Amino acid sequence: MKRSFLKKHGLGLAMVSVAAVLTVGIMGCGVEETPLAPTQSTDHSAAMLEGALKRTMATQDRHTAALMADPDVVGTATTLDGNGNPAVMIMAKSQRALNAAPTEIEGIPVIAVYTDQPVALKGSGGGGGGGVSHKAIQTPPIQMGTSGGWRYDLANGYCCGGTLGALVNRSGSQYVLSNYHVLEADIVNGGNSRVAQAGDPVIQPGLIDINCNANSSQNVATLSGIKTLPGSNVDAAIAQVIPGMVRTDGSILAIGTISSSTIAATVGQAVKKSGRTTGLTRNSVVALNATINIAYENECAGGQSFVKTFTGQIVIGNNGSKFLAGGDSGSLLVQDVTTNPRAIGLLFAGSSFYAYANPIGQVLSQLNATMVGN
Repeated sequence: MKRSFLKKHGLGLAMVSVAAVLTVGIMGCGVEETPLAPTQSTDHSAAMLEGALKRTMATQDRHTAALMADPDVVGTATTLDGNGNPAVMIMAKSQRALNAAPTEIEGIPVIAVYTDQPVALKGSGGGGGGGVSHKAIQTPPIQMGTSGGWRYDLANGYCCGGTLGALVNRSGSQYVLSNYHVLEADIVNGGNSRVAQAGDPVIQPGLIDINCNANSSQNVATLSGIKTLPGSNVDAAIAQVIPGMVRTDGSILAIGTISSSTIAATVGQAVKKSGRTTGLTRNSVVALNATINIAYENECAGGQSFVKTFTGQIVIGNNGSKFLAGGDSGSLLVQDVTTNPRAIGLLFAGSSFYAYANPIGQVLSQLNATMVGN
């Protein structure tokens, strides 16, 4: 998501690329998109690999609770090893937990990797990429992939912001899509004596990029009041577009228009995103079906923290916070193709090694929405 302040603070994320490329799309548990169809020449081998991946996911799921009983194991997932074979991935935040990880589970190889604690990303310093400014105020109608957030998102000496990621349709109206923790996260009266409510303004750019002064921004949408956390498996929120303030074609900075259809994530899949902090960046999908613990705060900053466990998530490489950093939360994860890429997921969290996205099918189903695109 976000976090800035009346000072400047950086919270990082990271990325790691994956060597093995999977040519058939496999969905994490509960994902609703249709997998990519294998080509005729690889029907048999692709079907075998798909079956092996599904069996690995089932094995991963059976053992996840026991593995994550160790407080230093923050997540599990299904990936491919260096030989292209399915493997269970264990994400741990200590050398002790890495050393304690098994080398195989039910005959399936285990890949144990180090990560720091994954967090719902909050705003930080850093320049936008892709040749355009993702932080500057735009002349309406604005494009997505830009700095934005709740107009009153400040508390305890901090102000916050994230990324207004994409445009969706719901019940005949257009809405800005971002994360719950970017638009709706303030759920206590603590540091600013208010909570996010339906009808509150969503601004562009976010408070973090305008010295915490909302008068230097513009209202572009109003909160729907739909709070997906803590009760659902996605970190998503929408805000109804104010007429004339957002491009109706859903164009995203440095990406352009996208497809109205979506696609499932695959291991090794080339992806990109356009976000407030790091701009246009590229990497690849590392693993699927992730169960992951994500740390949150209940207001902009300085409030109480809590941990939410998500299942069936997408893992993307992020070494050195070069793909996704603080303030990029809410960015749309799409195919790395030139024209009208299809949405894959909604980015919402990360560590210094990996980024995490809700599968877009789960997001749209939860919100009863569809993508705006060609």
